[in-house]
Amino acid sequence: MGVDTYLFDKGDRMTLAKLRKEVRQCRKCPLAATRKHVVFGEGSANARLVFVGEAPGEEEDIQGRPFVGRAGKLLDQLIERIGLGRSDVYICNVLKCRPPGNRDPEEQERELCKHYLFTQLELINPKIICTLGRHAYNTLLGVDERITRIRGVLTSYRGTPLLPTYHPSFLLRNQNKVNEAWDDMERLKQLLKQ
Repeated sequence: MGVDTYLFDKGDRMTLAKLRKEVRQCRKCPLAATRKHVVFGEGSANARLVFVGEAPGEEEDIQGRPFVGRAGKLLDQLIERIGLGRSDVYICNVLKCRPPGNRDPEEQERELCKHYLFTQLELINPKIICTLGRHAYNTLLGVDERITRIRGVLTSYRGTPLLPTYHPSFLLRNQNKVNEAWDDMERLKQLLKQ
């Protein structure tokens, strides 16, 4: 994995703190004008497991933290299923600003923001990545897949194992899929033991 050099500040070594500062100043797309807060990500900088969602929602935009609404409560339960807490993992999104009306991220927005995500993953260097929903998966792998087709299929992102699962918001609307997400968490638990 190579960190994008344009993110480096005066030749200094990039850190999550420096990257957070850079992202907070970002004005690359129109989302910067409508956001209340940048939602950079949170958790352990040494996390062995990183969860990647698609974009902040309304509550996340208000608080400046990822996954704090109803979907966040469900994500907390999924993380607990692995035997971990939020402070043990790292949670972030492809987009760092909320799309109006919680709409899906647009391709141009993902293109402009994805280097921040790539750099986060480079700096954290997790043992496993779990993408939540199709947008995170598609952005990391540069593909266009449906989550129902790739959910639970282990692949890799730049040499790091990647397990895609459903986004918690999808699970709130499709309760019949929750057991599949539980299965994915059990799989992550086993992968972390290896």
